[in-house]
Amino acid sequence: MQTGLKPLGRERFGLWLLLAPTLIGLIFGTLGSVLATTIISFFNWDLITPPIWAGLDNFAHLFDDELFHKSLFTTFRFSALYVPGVLVTSLAAATLLNRKLRGLSFFRTVYFLPVVSSAVAVGLIWSWIYAKDAGLLNTIIKGLGGQPITWLSSQHVLISVVIVNIWGAVGEGMIVFLAGLQAVPGDYYDAAQVDGANEWQQFSHITLPLITPTIFFQTILSTINSFQAFEYVYILTRQDGGGSTMPVLMFSIYRNAFNWFRMGQASAQALVLALIIFILTLFYFWLQRRWVVYE
Repeated sequence: MQTGLKPLGRERFGLWLLLAPTLIGLIFGTLGSVLATTIISFFNWDLITPPIWAGLDNFAHLFDDELFHKSLFTTFRFSALYVPGVLVTSLAAATLLNRKLRGLSFFRTVYFLPVVSSAVAVGLIWSWIYAKDAGLLNTIIKGLGGQPITWLSSQHVLISVVIVNIWGAVGEGMIVFLAGLQAVPGDYYDAAQVDGANEWQQFSHITLPLITPTIFFQTILSTINSFQAFEYVYILTRQDGGGSTMPVLMFSIYRNAFNWFRMGQASAQALVLALIIFILTLFYFWLQRRWVVYE
């Protein structure tokens, strides 16, 4: 008995030793940040003077904050376009790259490059593409005889920024969908071919039902990312006065915290954002019983 317990104890010690960096980061980096944000939300604090107890005033102020209302509405509009856009484009890319084609590894790498690229560098490149006077898109439009478009104006900014964010997220979603597609047993397709099913029938009756768990996972992931969108929005839409032509909720949190040093109000908005994501996640889990198929 004792000779069997000692190796087991060493294995457990080694396991905890390997998990220690992740657990420390989770406790102090994630849980610690959530606890600090919750505490700060009950104070008025500008990072310089001592914090002053405010109770629920920072949360009550959200009902009168026009920037918060506008940012919240814009975030929901952004999410309504971003989430289905990421799902469709990622699934389409994964379906194409799941085929046996020459140079497949190269194309997978190309599609994944936006994920590992610097958001600042990518944002600056897209700013040049969208530029009104010498931008790539408007240069092409003028070359075809059209009139230049102000892509980042209030009229077109939402769809323009959504396109950039979808482009940056396709690689990550493609990897997730590739894993789901490759987990589908090939016997199902062989049987369908024997029965005379074409490619669309195989995709709609075999592939889609069997990858619904993957679609469910990617939907949650994309929703979280849509409500946390900031880098591309900030770089593409930031105005000289510190405002934005498309203020999302993360931009409102940023301005309150680092432009106006209202740490209490920024923390209150961050908690509201976390609550919205939590409620949407619970709704998705409730809804999955109606359409997600588990083998």
